[in-house]
Amino acid sequence: MAPSDEERGDSHGTTVPPHPHHQHYYDEFRPALDYAAARQRVFWDRFRGKGKKKVGLLESLENTALSSYLNVLLVFLPFAWASHFLLETEHSWGHRTVFALSFITIIPLEKLFDWGGEQMAIFLGKDLGDLLIITLNNAVEATLAIILLARCELRLLQATIIGVVVLHLLLIPGTAFFAGGATIWEQSLHPHNTQLNHSLLLLGVLSLMLPTAFFAALDRGTVTLSATGNLQLFGTLINDATRDQLLRMSRGLAVILLVVYIASRVFLANPPGEQNALSVAPNAPPELHKELEELENAEPEINPFYGVVFLLVTVGIMAVTAEWLVESIESVREAGNIEEEWFGLILLPIVSFSADGVVAIIYFVRKVIRHFTGKKYMDPSPLAKARAIDLSIQFTLFWMPFLVLLGWWINKPMHLMFDYFEVAILLGSCFLVNYVTADAKTNWVEGLVMVSFYFMIAIVAWFYTGQPEMEPMLFCPSVEAFIAGEAAGEGTGGQELIQSLAEIAAGHR
Repeated sequence: MAPSDEERGDSHGTTVPPHPHHQHYYDEFRPALDYAAARQRVFWDRFRGKGKKKVGLLESLENTALSSYLNVLLVFLPFAWASHFLLETEHSWGHRTVFALSFITIIPLEKLFDWGGEQMAIFLGKDLGDLLIITLNNAVEATLAIILLARCELRLLQATIIGVVVLHLLLIPGTAFFAGGATIWEQSLHPHNTQLNHSLLLLGVLSLMLPTAFFAALDRGTVTLSATGNLQLFGTLINDATRDQLLRMSRGLAVILLVVYIASRVFLANPPGEQNALSVAPNAPPELHKELEELENAEPEINPFYGVVFLLVTVGIMAVTAEWLVESIESVREAGNIEEEWFGLILLPIVSFSADGVVAIIYFVRKVIRHFTGKKYMDPSPLAKARAIDLSIQFTLFWMPFLVLLGWWINKPMHLMFDYFEVAILLGSCFLVNYVTADAKTNWVEGLVMVSFYFMIAIVAWFYTGQPEMEPMLFCPSVEAFIAGEAAGEGTGGQELIQSLAEIAAGHR
């Protein structure tokens, strides 16, 4: 039987009030729904720049061009691209020129990422703005890593991952603590974020230690050399079956790391409790509340929609330039007689620090000059700049597992078993950073300690040739192909690598 008009509403379209049982749930969740709707309106009003100065296209372009003195280095961009396209011609400038020009070009592009992210933070708010800035700051390293993965330069890729994380754990925050704390007793960190960062950092490091320790604990069997110098394997772990185990466990760990990272971002953006979404934690230092107030009152220098297009175009230009740089790596490394380990651990990650490093050095020199001449440069900030540590966390918990899963998709054997030396320096870096930031306070001496440890790593890494077992375990397409090539004398490692493997298995090292 069809419902009567009274049950479904009258003929004029009047709706029937909800059932009392449904009304109970509606009343219970109404405050949360109203709050979510209000936050959504606030977000879109802020993104559209409501109440802010309207910036046109030409003014946005002008402000972008004048945003940093490093933009003058963009004049090298067409030369970098031209040098790449001339490589296969009689007018070639050489791979070293391509590498140098691409390296220089990436410096202003990295600075533009910083500036563009800071401008978009005005429209997005502090939490989402910080996440955008962190992601953009990792864009150069992530692009380099994806290109290395696609080219199956997995040994160099792993060294670069460790180098990027160590750089963002030690050199960048250490430089910031040193320069920022030179004229102030101590600086503060956000205690809420610092406590969480300690756990996330340690989890990322332990995710590398597990597969590496698993491999180290297994019996390697016997590796010997025949009378003709060919490699003979008896029960060795260096085979495709072992690598398959490592790949499967790495992919499982990668999924877990991604879940943890996403959960941590949700927690920071919307902590438990009522009306906490995208708001400053109650235990945040007063300086952070002041910084948030300054961000809300700041006037943008670009249009928000221009900002989105600008960042997308900049990412595209940087990706192409980074590819030219990667293609020239091998020639530069061989010409400079640089070990692959040092190249990945130190030199390639420095690309991402170039812009920040130049700015930090100039800032510090200005401060020192003003100090000795008795002129006041600017009031020292009581809030320490430790965003680089967040970059390490994102690279360890998001980009690294993403690369493992991407390698699975494109059939590249990227796994989480890393070189013993690399895992050791990462553990040491994590321990030092957690110790320095444990009290949520920093000073210039602690910054100097962090920078000093980074240079210690750089010195030791210069003499390190890499763990011999890693090359066959990361070889494309298979470990069997690597062993066959080495036995025939056609591999990349030569007889020296075969001898190293034999000595390790025999227990001579």
